[in-house]
Amino acid sequence: MGVIGIQLVVTMVMASVMQKIIPHYSLARWLLCNGSLRWYQHPTEEELRILAGKQQKGKSKKDRKYNGHIESKPLTIPKDIDLHLETKSVTEVDTLALHYFPEYQWLVDFTVAATVVYIVTEVYYNFMKPTQEMNISLVWCLLVLSFAIKVLFSLTTHYFKVEDGGERSICVTFGFFFFVKAMAVLIVTENYLEFGLETGFTNFSDSAMQFLEKQGLESQSPVSKLTFKFFLAIFCSLIGAFLTFPGLRLAQMHLDALNLATEKITQTLLHINFLAPLFMVLLWVKPITKDYIMNPPLGKESIPLMTEATFDTLRLWLIILLCALRLAMMRSHLQAYLNLAQKCVDQMKKEAGRISTVELQKMVARVFYYLCVIALQYVAPLVMLLHTTLLLKTLGNHSWGVYPESITTLPVDNSLLSNSVYSELPSAEGKMKVTVTQITVALSSLKNIFTPLLFRGLLSFLTWWIAACLFSTSLFGLFYHQYLTVA
Repeated sequence: MGVIGIQLVVTMVMASVMQKIIPHYSLARWLLCNGSLRWYQHPTEEELRILAGKQQKGKSKKDRKYNGHIESKPLTIPKDIDLHLETKSVTEVDTLALHYFPEYQWLVDFTVAATVVYIVTEVYYNFMKPTQEMNISLVWCLLVLSFAIKVLFSLTTHYFKVEDGGERSICVTFGFFFFVKAMAVLIVTENYLEFGLETGFTNFSDSAMQFLEKQGLESQSPVSKLTFKFFLAIFCSLIGAFLTFPGLRLAQMHLDALNLATEKITQTLLHINFLAPLFMVLLWVKPITKDYIMNPPLGKESIPLMTEATFDTLRLWLIILLCALRLAMMRSHLQAYLNLAQKCVDQMKKEAGRISTVELQKMVARVFYYLCVIALQYVAPLVMLLHTTLLLKTLGNHSWGVYPESITTLPVDNSLLSNSVYSELPSAEGKMKVTVTQITVALSSLKNIFTPLLFRGLLSFLTWWIAACLFSTSLFGLFYHQYLTVA
């Protein structure tokens, strides 16, 4: 069997589906254009003339000559005009004018494809239990994470291009804040935050030293623990800076969605959705969750309710369920954002003075044209959380079963593989299988260095960190929009 085998077929089929089917049946386009979202159309200049009682046509009385040319001042109307915006359902034609719609569609649709590949691969590994194949679904998950980070980076760079606004200062401030926070978290003992970073890094250092000794090199650790944590803190600060405005925007949409919700169950789901990152953060706080759940104080004796493997599995399932809830509440938040157009008009009516028709039209149209930017800020952190969790399950050697069996990684006898292939298969087919065996041996050597303990600690920390950044920024945004901005 080849290095990939059936998984290569699944990848090729999914690539064909992405090319032929997804352009016609897109989940990203359906989330926006299924008829539930309604956007506010900006009024035309003629409608504003009629409302303002100015139905005259031709040159305005405020026009004057300047150097032989007629200088026309823009039409202005009173801010307290009786204006009611018309709504329209979002259609596929409307999405053509949206900023970042191609990036939004690609990220969502590619995430769907990668998730399907991951599910099929998990089923294949569960039934066939291959031992010498590379799990290609990991490549898909890594690509999804790279696309999500690239999109967030692209959105963040736009804030740095604004000269007069304070967005640049906010990103830099939160970046330094998250750097200090990451350094503080990384020195917390494992008795409180149970990531397994210390154990994973120690295992990585020992395995790397053994590998270097076998190669005849100096047996020295490739990187010190302080250097490892320093660069990890820098990476965490970048993630925190990228998630700053998504968290702030989520807080505003959460408040607006609560005002729109009329049913108690919807309000409850909105509250759970907002607190979901906090629940994820608490899952790794050992005294609150793991110690209390596994060994609850029942009388004089504490009886363990579950094993550590079961707790790890339940933690993965809970994160995935909270991600599914966030996806289900996406339309409520996007509609709350679209309602900002009418909210801005209502706020304008309370002010005195006049406003030009062009500025009024821009104020209303801007909300809809940046819909995909808001959708990306909502979806990208969700995608990062989901696929970091999937990587944690696979690379961390966890199980999806509630009562998982112990999973062991069998070592590969490299000498036996190479000798048998060279002795029995000297033909062209034998040379091909020798190449396959060499690749397998190389991958097995990497597995001995990058062990599940290392990935379990690193990916647990990154999953926790993404949730912590989201909750920190959204909590700050909730405080800002609730108490510091007075309507």
